[in-house]
Amino acid sequence: MSALHLKDSMPEKIDAHHHLWRYTPQDYGWIDDSMSAIRNDFLPANLRSELAAAGIAGSVAVQARQTLEETRWLLDLAEANDFIRGVVGWAPIAGENFPECMEEFDLRPKLKGLRHVIQAEKDENYILRADFNSGITAMQGSGLVYDILIFERHLAQTVDFVDEHPKQIFVLDHIAKPRIAAGVFEPWATHIRELARREHVFCKLSGLVTEADWQTRPAGFATSALEPYLDVVVEAFGPDRLMAGSDWPVCLLATGYSAWFATLDHYFRNFSAPERESIFGETATYVYDL
Repeated sequence: MSALHLKDSMPEKIDAHHHLWRYTPQDYGWIDDSMSAIRNDFLPANLRSELAAAGIAGSVAVQARQTLEETRWLLDLAEANDFIRGVVGWAPIAGENFPECMEEFDLRPKLKGLRHVIQAEKDENYILRADFNSGITAMQGSGLVYDILIFERHLAQTVDFVDEHPKQIFVLDHIAKPRIAAGVFEPWATHIRELARREHVFCKLSGLVTEADWQTRPAGFATSALEPYLDVVVEAFGPDRLMAGSDWPVCLLATGYSAWFATLDHYFRNFSAPERESIFGETATYVYDL
């Protein structure tokens, strides 16, 4: 499933993954003491300046809380800010009333996908649960994408999961969060290559910097530590199934917004123009129908 053939005269750069929030400790308990630097509000006005500085035309806002309230709020922000091209929200996919719950979003065209925080579930096999998979089946035909948020230890289950839904488009967030800081490469690489054999699965180049050693390096993460992991996903998925995302504001723990895109620019500097256009905007535009 290729995005390379979907060419515009001047392809736009898209940030395929960022967050927005009004911070409260109650709503964002996952932002622990090590992440105190992002215990602030991050709103469209803040993002707009970051996009302009980095030459990014549009973005995809992704849920950070598992509430319908946040999904509605993100859609309100997207409708009020043209540069937010789409929203990946949350809904109770495993709930019995999931199809009925989604009816309220029929007239919200900027809802492009859904995500559940699989990585936070105590059940290591949550992604294989019957009720959750029933909800994914109900999504088919809706045009909505499902974003997969997992740790690398969930990859084997995730291969089985996507095999159950060959007609559903999936996007793997943050290259499945490999243990970059520890320098652990396997079995992540083997599982990534296996997952990438499924052409209905795409992958976001996002969230890598906070899996690296940013907490022990005063200057932030080491770019060289990321390159072996980027090499694997590029070889496995190919440029036409990859999309660049910032994971802003979480990325700010380790690097600046423009600095992250500069890191990716440098890594892909010798790729062809069509390949770079796919990674930096066309694939996201195609997958999320922006």
